[in-house]
Amino acid sequence: MRAAIADHYGAPDVIRIVDLPDPTPRKDEVLVRVSAAAVTSADSRIRAARFPTGFAIFARLMFGMFRPRRTILGGAFSGQVAAAGTSVHTFAPGDDVCGMTGTKLGAHAEYVTVPATKLARKPAAVTHEDAAGLLFGGTTALFFLRDKVSVEPGMSVLVNGASGAIGTNAVQLAAHFGATVTGVTSTSNADLVADLGAARVIDYTQHDLASVTDRFDVVLDTVGNLTIQSGRRLLAPGGKLLLVVAGLADMIRARGNVVTGTAPERVADIEHLLGLVAGGQLTVVLEQVYGLDDITTAHRRVDSGRKVGNIVVHP
Repeated sequence: MRAAIADHYGAPDVIRIVDLPDPTPRKDEVLVRVSAAAVTSADSRIRAARFPTGFAIFARLMFGMFRPRRTILGGAFSGQVAAAGTSVHTFAPGDDVCGMTGTKLGAHAEYVTVPATKLARKPAAVTHEDAAGLLFGGTTALFFLRDKVSVEPGMSVLVNGASGAIGTNAVQLAAHFGATVTGVTSTSNADLVADLGAARVIDYTQHDLASVTDRFDVVLDTVGNLTIQSGRRLLAPGGKLLLVVAGLADMIRARGNVVTGTAPERVADIEHLLGLVAGGQLTVVLEQVYGLDDITTAHRRVDSGRKVGNIVVHP
């Protein structure tokens, strides 16, 4: 199979395309022929060994101290079952599936092996590109907005970084839950964020968040440029500050009205999100779909910090 590998840490140019043997699924695994896989900020951070402040040593212990332990990146994918392990009875060759591989990674290749328990069936109404693009940002937004604070009608929600992979989902999910949403983004993406459901858009190139006088029940920071102090200043009484990108110090200090955490990769959540997309209640924003040969370009775009929604590759 063809695969994109990064066998040492560095800039996007460390990635190269190689031919590898097709993987063989274990008895409880499924071999998936990958139709589409997301290139996310998580892939970018791992490739560059650019981890949140305070987590470098822990991350290198997990992913490799001096060079990547997992050379094939990619955690969110959609494709078709090519083969199933001997103890797998829930999926068969030809089934359309999608899922996330966690720290195992491996989806930036023509084939990936995944435990059957981590796969969701892809509805026919959802494309492989949308399914792959949905998972990383969608599960993160759902985890923070539904599980951490239970956003409900009447609440006010500020989404900082409203045009990114997490932000585009967060704006829509918060509106879906009945909240009044304010999105923070740049001038060029203001119309998109409004179309996704934001009642108000703050253009950060024109207005610093420090000058905002409104107060919100929920402030979701997907960028990492809010401190606990600056985020709390935006909260209404009883409000919650949700830090998606948090360094070790912020995680230690997070208590009371400050929430951090890592979204779990639950099949039930993936199925819920897929249902919303299939029903037209959630739109997956795709900036670009690349071929595997252009994955370096995809990484450069992610590194820029200016991508809109999601970037997907076709292995």
